[in-house]
Amino acid sequence: MGKNEKTPITVNDQEYFVEDLNDQQKAMVNHVTDLDRKISNARFNLDQLAFGREAFVSALAQTLGNAEEITDEDYEEVSADTVN
Repeated sequence: MGKNEKTPITVNDQEYFVEDLNDQQKAMVNHVTDLDRKISNARFNLDQLAFGREAFVSALAQTLGNAEEITDEDYEEVSADTVN
């Protein structure tokens, strides 16, 4: 944006300009922006973790010589058996 243009935000279908907000409101906008970024990163990490878990379950099934894929329920049973 140019130097003279204001930064619009929308809250409850109402448009505001960041430059017109007081310091407390600007801080809240910054928190919301930061939390949105963290939520996005957490979703990305969760996708990686889920994919990695799936890969290890598949690899385990292959090493056990199972023709069919191990399901989540099978994995949870194995996990519970090893804990008990």
